[in-house]
Amino acid sequence: MQRVILDCDPGIDDTFALIYLSAANHAGQLELDCVTTSAGNVSAAQCAQNAAFVLAQCGLRTIPIAAGCESPLQWPLTTTPETHGETGLGYVEAPKRHVEDDWQELWIDAIERGTDDLHLIVTGPMTNLAVFAHQHPAHFARLKHITVMGGAVNYPGNTTPNAEWNFWVDPHAANEVFRVANTPITLCPLNVTEQMWLAPERLEAIVKLLGTQPIAQNLKEIVRFYFEFHQDVGEGYGAQIHDLLTVLVALDRVPATTEPAYLQVEADSELMRGAVSADIKGIFEHAPNAAVLTSSDIDAAWAEFERSCRVHTRFAVGDPTLAAGYHRKAED
Repeated sequence: MQRVILDCDPGIDDTFALIYLSAANHAGQLELDCVTTSAGNVSAAQCAQNAAFVLAQCGLRTIPIAAGCESPLQWPLTTTPETHGETGLGYVEAPKRHVEDDWQELWIDAIERGTDDLHLIVTGPMTNLAVFAHQHPAHFARLKHITVMGGAVNYPGNTTPNAEWNFWVDPHAANEVFRVANTPITLCPLNVTEQMWLAPERLEAIVKLLGTQPIAQNLKEIVRFYFEFHQDVGEGYGAQIHDLLTVLVALDRVPATTEPAYLQVEADSELMRGAVSADIKGIFEHAPNAAVLTSSDIDAAWAEFERSCRVHTRFAVGDPTLAAGYHRKAED
């Protein structure tokens, strides 16, 4: 069975990733080992509270959650209240919940259980991964499946003309991870993730599919803020759900193509901060440190997510055909 560590910064599009992973966990298709958070859309501590709230709303109250690094490696932290709201979940505010103290211990525990089936998925800045690689190099070296949402590869950025948000927030972390990676990292850049467009009509359908699962009662107000942001910047009343597509690609749930590449991320230049230099043709004769996503089947991705929403409906009514252990967890 696939196992997942999700390192995220919820965040509205992260919410969709959590909804999907919780459904797959309920159905016994994967095990969500833990969720950790980085400082990005809001503080790492607030992100952890948001993740705990979303998972509880999805019937998962026992997944270990911990806040990670509270600031980028070198640049001052910048957050996105104009994009995701003051507390990260649009017009919804998460109540305080218990979270764990040591995010690195959660990663170590998961890695020591084995890494053949363990997928580390990073949908926020790569700060935690860079720190972990530095402080626990032997455990980092054991990771075989790492997928990251970030970067703009020969494509306009969404934060500056050259840079995507996650890489811009902590470019030193992104560059360091690609520098020391033992196996190519799957990168899901803006080039493809921006195609994962959520329109109001699809959101209405998703809420209906979620049925009586509590997250359905909050999802519209979480997403409405994101819709309004996209409309304000001239992209229309809808939203790009980058992190959900990243999870689906990471777990091979959707058709996708990648190209090997050697990547470097500009960290120190204020003008080019977060920009990706990508050697896809092998001109500089470096071994690839990334597999860059170049295309994916967006219709299939939405169909897979909608299927997961039906799992939530079955779970909410106690369907006995779902994995029995997850009913017990939800009731604890």
